[in-house]
Amino acid sequence: MMNHTSIKKFTISILLLFILIGTNTVFSQMPITEQADRLQQYLGFWVSSIDHTTDSVASIPLIKMNNYPTIDHTAMSVDVFQKEGDIYNHTLTELIGYDTKTDSIFALGKSAQGDMFLGKGEFTSKTDWIMNDRDFTGKETMTVTFDFKNQTDVHLIGKDPQNLILWQTRYIKKNPKNKNIGIQLVSVHEQMQNNPKETLKYLDRMGFSYIETFVYKDRSFYGLSPLAFKSLVEENNLKFTGSMTFYNLPKDEDQAWKNAMQWWKNCIADHKQAGVEYLTISNNQIKDIKTLAELKKYTEYYNAIGKLCTERGIKFAYHNHSDEFKTIENKVVYDYLLENTDPAYVGFQADLYWMHFSKVDPIDYFKKYKHRFISWHVKDYEELGQSGKMDFELYFKYAETAGLKYTIAEVEAFNYPVWYSINAAWNFLYFNIL
Repeated sequence: MMNHTSIKKFTISILLLFILIGTNTVFSQMPITEQADRLQQYLGFWVSSIDHTTDSVASIPLIKMNNYPTIDHTAMSVDVFQKEGDIYNHTLTELIGYDTKTDSIFALGKSAQGDMFLGKGEFTSKTDWIMNDRDFTGKETMTVTFDFKNQTDVHLIGKDPQNLILWQTRYIKKNPKNKNIGIQLVSVHEQMQNNPKETLKYLDRMGFSYIETFVYKDRSFYGLSPLAFKSLVEENNLKFTGSMTFYNLPKDEDQAWKNAMQWWKNCIADHKQAGVEYLTISNNQIKDIKTLAELKKYTEYYNAIGKLCTERGIKFAYHNHSDEFKTIENKVVYDYLLENTDPAYVGFQADLYWMHFSKVDPIDYFKKYKHRFISWHVKDYEELGQSGKMDFELYFKYAETAGLKYTIAEVEAFNYPVWYSINAAWNFLYFNIL
């Protein structure tokens, strides 16, 4: 590798939701053992920090590095640009890839000065990568070590054949937000509970544009007031756009209905204050519904909530799991909800995983009920795009037909450490789908 510097990163309803969505959750979080998998940490867009001792980035960084996946994500093209005056000059290009025969990583590069080099190396641990470079006469020129402090922060050191440090550069991930990818915070629930500021910082660096929460309780979010949480989110260059909220259908009595409507008025007011654009609800009581007359009460409830939201400038949508695809009196519950809620007040948030799990094709719904699906939860049986069971590329061909406005990445089945999987979700959506 060449010198990157010298070429100058609750409530019961919520608990029940965890049970419902947690059916798919496998928190195995195995270490990243394969060389090809470890290499994926280097994908994406990076900028140099102010210096190698800090992860702070200047408003106009000295170096930019863009790493695009090629050949089924087992290789990447790397382009490095250095600021000189008012422009960024292209100073280095590389092709880096994993070789199956040698279980090694190779790099072929060329500098702006015309020097070409060949590098070979490997990850010696889950965070440490070393490459040994030679020129095309066979002469050893440099050893470059990479220390991944986390998925958004990597420290590079270049040394000559005598082991003397030639340069050091620290890169911080700065993925673009032009494709407007959101994330459901259930994917990083433990991280948000332990350190919300750091968690939001990493999500920003990884390129997520906005968040969707599911923890509204006692008129707060993660123990913070609506304004305080909004401020924390925006300080980390994210938007607080969506929220999953829960209040069960009230009993058949006037006061219970009034209490429910007052709860929703407070909920909407809090979310408006926090800058939220849409609320969603799900239903964990469907399994107990026996008649369409009972189900009709839910559609009336959702219409009432949606009307309150619409009057106050917030969208409202219904989020499915699997129970919606059972039948009651020969009618599929999900179809009944779609046909008996007012499109002016109630949209739908399609959870693509639960649809596939329930053996229904989301596309059939997108075509039959056009423009009702304002949001999608894009989730897989494993890391996003890894199971091979779901045709996300085909689904997104119907995004306009569905009425999609909010694309939400969600990861709950972890084969790898959480942040590796979250980073992979953004990579999959950005480079493969959107």
